Formats: sequence, structure tokens, C-alpha cells
Amino acid sequence: MNSRAISWSRVRRCSRYGIDSVSIGCVVLLLSVLCLAGVADAAGPDADPREQYIPLLCVLMEESPTGKVTYSGKVIYVMVVFATRKDAEGLEVHFTVGPGRFSMMTQTAAKQAIVNTARALGLSSDSWSVGLGALEPGLIIDGPSLSAMVGLAVAAMAKGESIPRNRVITGTITSDGHIGAVGGVGLKVSAARQAGLQMVLVPSVDSSKEGAPDATQVFTVDSVRQAYEALTAPTVLWSGVRKGLAMQPILLANNHPAQ
Repeated sequence: MNSRAISWSRVRRCSRYGIDSVSIGCVVLLLSVLCLAGVADAAGPDADPREQYIPLLCVLMEESPTGKVTYSGKVIYVMVVFATRKDAEGLEVHFTVGPGRFSMMTQTAAKQAIVNTARALGLSSDSWSVGLGALEPGLIIDGPSLSAMVGLAVAAMAKGESIPRNRVITGTITSDGHIGAVGGVGLKVSAARQAGLQMVLVPSVDSSKEGAPDATQVFTVDSVRQAYEALTAPTVLWSGVRKGLAMQPILLANNHPAQ
């Protein structure tokens, strides 16, 4: 995504291209994408619409026929559409209801994260309209751990910037501008590594909570501003940003529920 404004027809073209590229091609998905595009339509013809697909780190629970429950990490992508309105009547966030969907708890966490992130970065979210779409059929996203990535991605779009698709964070955004703890960090880090993501940020408070025989190193962050600078830094400046981040061992857990 570049920083210039794009028309809603451009949003729809990009979205349809994304549908073709993953060979989904279902009517429900198309309706969901058009619903997200309507976020900017509602914002008015002078809006500055943007859209981006962002990675999220999740933990999946599977139950075998014998009743045994296992957990695994997974990287999923969601579509984010952003626009600004002329009024200042408060943040508007819309979630698609198909082909994938967000639980009510996840919706609440995402909305609060956007507000908290904006406040921490000195921005106002009162004129923002945001749409979120889960494009994987049948997927139910449940839990607050995606909220930091959503909040930071929306803030970047508001500032005319973007987060590269090979960078991701798991965590929540607290009311005082810190990155809050989440569960399943080891499984998420393992999934991110397998998916080829080059940078993973996790809450500092989670750096020693996992336990398992295998280990890797990831960057830990404490504040919204620190996370934002790391996620949006140009690649040519990344070595300098990296020096300001703590690297601590995160032990990869084989079974650990999401939170």
C-alpha cells in the first residue's frame, strides 16, 4: 500500500484480484469485500481510502475422535479497509460476517486496541471508519491477541504508512499504551517462522512464560510507540531500529491454549 489516496473502484479491483489469487471465488466472499468497500463509500466521496492485507498469529484447537485436544499455531491474513470522515462523531468499525468471522470478544478487543493505539501515538480516531474482513471460509477468529496488530496497522494507514507483510506482532494494547500479554506465544512464533515472516514482536511480559524443548529468539516490545517504529521502519533503517529492541529467548510450546 502506498500513501496516496486511492479510489473505491481501485479498492474493489485490488480486493477482487486478491480473491482470484487465492482461488476462493465464492459469492459470499465477494459480498464481504463489497461490504468492506462500503466503509469508504459511507465516509464520503472526499475520503482518503486505503486497504491492506495483514498477517495475524493465531492458535488453533483441534479435537481428535478420541477426545484428545491439541493446539497449533497458524498465520492467517485479514483485510483492513480504512477511511476518514468529515465528522468527528467517533470511531466506526465494521466486521464482515463471512466467509470467516470475528467473535464478539475479538471485535471488542480490536475496537479498543484501535482507540488505545491512536491515543498512544497522539492521534484521534474520532473520524475513522474501519472495516475488517476474515477471508478464510469457516474461520472463526476468537481472542484478543490479534488486537495489537490491528490497532497498529490501522494507525499506520491513518498516517499514510504501512506495515510490511513479513512483520507481525501478537499482543493486546492496554489503555496506558503498552503491549499486553497473550497466550500461545511459542506456537505463534513457530508458525510465523514456518510461514517465512521475518520479524515477530511479542510482549515483553511474555518473554519467559513458555516451556518446551525447542527454542528461538524473537524481539520483545513494551510500548505502542516502540512497536510502531519497529513495524513500520524502512528496511534500510532496520539495523538501527533493531539495536533498540530486546532479544530474549522464547521457548516454543507444543500445547498451549490461545488467550
